[in-house]
Amino acid sequence: MIASGIITQLRIGRPQVLPGHRMLSAYRRQPVSGPVAVHECGLEGDQVGNTRVHGGPEKAVYAYPLSGYAAWIAEFPDLADKFGPGAMGENLVVDGLDETSLCLGDIIRCGTATLQIAQIREPCSTFAAALGTSRVVRAMTRSGRCGWYFRVLGPGLIAPGDHHDVIDRPHPQWPISRFTPIAAGKAGRTDDLAELAALPGLSGYWRSKLAKRLAEQQRALP
Repeated sequence: MIASGIITQLRIGRPQVLPGHRMLSAYRRQPVSGPVAVHECGLEGDQVGNTRVHGGPEKAVYAYPLSGYAAWIAEFPDLADKFGPGAMGENLVVDGLDETSLCLGDIIRCGTATLQIAQIREPCSTFAAALGTSRVVRAMTRSGRCGWYFRVLGPGLIAPGDHHDVIDRPHPQWPISRFTPIAAGKAGRTDDLAELAALPGLSGYWRSKLAKRLAEQQRALP
């Protein structure tokens, strides 16, 4: 085993009107005792409100590190009561691992399921609406406290208390924390972009996006 964490909460939700807004969202996911089946498109019973930008095989399950909440509270003490498990709309609350200790493409054993880190979470208008301020959108992009999305390599059952074990790490050179500033457009040499655009395991969305950025950089070269 390469690294190990624990699933402290498993959360699922169904679309409902977000309090104070007109949008339908499953953001307010609720903890369940499990076990819950997970398949190609996510946890059984979990839904998304906006299928254009949420859900799908490369965003099947969203995980967030428990340790990340302390930094949010420190940065936004006026919003301290809003930050705790579930505040990010996550499916899995993970203790013991975070964006610095996990890598793009990591293969994870959760319960009897096998998952792979496919991409990071990008902040959106629903995130701002749920927290009540757009300040958190900029802060997530700046800080890289984004969590990670899984694709499901092998279906199975997941329950609170299950391990979140990294069983294979094909890209140890790409911790999530190295990728996030590149994703935000604040870094990224040509060599880095070329490597990421072809990185097995990284979502097609990000490989395409970074390939376009690489092409722009190359066109700008003298």
